[in-house]
Amino acid sequence: MHRGQYPYLKVKGRPDRTDIAFDRAVGDPTPVQPASRPNLDKGFNPLTMILFFGILAVGLLFVAYSIYADVNATGMRVTTYLPYILLFVALLIALGFEFVNGFHDTANAVATVIYTHSLPAEVAVMWSGFFNFLGVLLSSGAVAFGIVSLLPVELILQVGSSAGFAMVFALLIAAILWNLGTWFFGLPASSSHTLIGSIIGVGVANAVMRGRDGTSGVDWTKATEIGYALLLSPLFGFICAATLLLLLKFIVRNPALYAAPEGNKAPPLWIRGLLIATCTGVSFAHGSNDGQKGMGLIMLILIGTVPTAYALNRALPESQVAQFQTTSEAAAKVISAKGAGHSIIGDPRPAVTQYITQRHINEGTYPSLAVLVKDVGDQVTKYGTLNKVPAEVVGNTRNDMYLTSEAIRFLMKDKENDLNKEEVATLNAYKGSLDAATKFIPTWVKIAVAIALGLGTMVGWKRIVITVGEKIGKSHLTYAQGASAELVAAATIGAADVFGLPVSTTHVLSSGVAGTMAANGSGLQWSTIRNLLMAWVLTLPCAIMLSATLYVIFSRIF
Repeated sequence: MHRGQYPYLKVKGRPDRTDIAFDRAVGDPTPVQPASRPNLDKGFNPLTMILFFGILAVGLLFVAYSIYADVNATGMRVTTYLPYILLFVALLIALGFEFVNGFHDTANAVATVIYTHSLPAEVAVMWSGFFNFLGVLLSSGAVAFGIVSLLPVELILQVGSSAGFAMVFALLIAAILWNLGTWFFGLPASSSHTLIGSIIGVGVANAVMRGRDGTSGVDWTKATEIGYALLLSPLFGFICAATLLLLLKFIVRNPALYAAPEGNKAPPLWIRGLLIATCTGVSFAHGSNDGQKGMGLIMLILIGTVPTAYALNRALPESQVAQFQTTSEAAAKVISAKGAGHSIIGDPRPAVTQYITQRHINEGTYPSLAVLVKDVGDQVTKYGTLNKVPAEVVGNTRNDMYLTSEAIRFLMKDKENDLNKEEVATLNAYKGSLDAATKFIPTWVKIAVAIALGLGTMVGWKRIVITVGEKIGKSHLTYAQGASAELVAAATIGAADVFGLPVSTTHVLSSGVAGTMAANGSGLQWSTIRNLLMAWVLTLPCAIMLSATLYVIFSRIF
């Protein structure tokens, strides 16, 4: 092994100055055995590969059967298979994004346990893949629709059209291409940054193609909120991981925690347990947060291609439908009172859509929204339950509900809304009823995304693992450094999941490792830090340009 290949390995029998200084500080002048590079080249045995492809095949069959069962339950007759072909292609691309996300982002979670010899590489990636799988299954769904809300409302309302398919294909393919490019060069770039940049690119291109200002094609309030979470999370990871390491040094005086691994020897049991626990937490949190991004896009695809089965939550119990009627009547009174003295003639939807696009209240906003709320309430009352809404009108009912929900969401944030606390509470309760009917994720979608993310974790992880484990700091990763970075990453991602904000596992953990290296005085490899910063800065603009270009191309093809 060449020293240049692994720059911070010590020459055998010559401890580096960091080890000698620490040994003297704790009263042990005996040099430690230099740490060895983990074995990253051991392949999976044939049984593992058979199991891998077996799970993949079962997953695809499960998806196909679930869609068939859901469509069959609606009683709809299949007259053409074209929508299902498009659906199959779109689902493959969406699940492909989650697969790439698995080996691109989750490599960060396993780097610390691999480089501290807590787990062999092949065991670590399977362990992480399993907990990514669990994280997706147990996720809340809040992040999924937070991502979707960035898309232009007019494209969401016509997601089943050619423009809708162009949107989905453009943003997913752009995200996959950028992720694969950064993975090829071993750069831990953010899948979250990439996807959000792709969504913004589609929104801007759509607005320009419709003759509007490009800035009107994106919900910039939501984009800014998400942008802060993505931009600040690396700084948070760096500072908190560094602080945690210094705190550990002050409280826990066991020198074994701050030493690099000796050769290929596994760490003491309690340290090993801590590192495996933190790896588990990051993997679970990553699945819970990142897995939802694919879920939201898959729901858009399903709504566009098979609206009869997926536009409305047909599993909503009758008790909640009755509650919807109550909240609808209360909301209608509030909005009608605000629009008193004004009336509209004709379709209220263009005025409501205009308000969502421009976010400016005019004299027609409240009257139009009042009529739309009444129309939605009448539709639900007419059919009694969502399960009885006829196939030919289910898409329109869903669009009216979504349009009303988005209008109320922006109304809540509008400083000119002139609403008191009781009225805000009434409208929020109504919005909750609307979202329960339209923003849902079937169990099989969670399972499909969980399989894609979990299996992706087991493939292609090596490039990113080497960058995190070898190329950030100048010295070998210690047990305390690995645990500090992982603990901060798991806590940050878990908190973001609770608040419905997408954050980057990659940025939080790699910046956490850098923070522990800086706090420990180990030194940083500035060439790697420069490349990470470049990827961090370039991901958004490159994803925006790539997805905008693809959207223009696909809009002319479909």
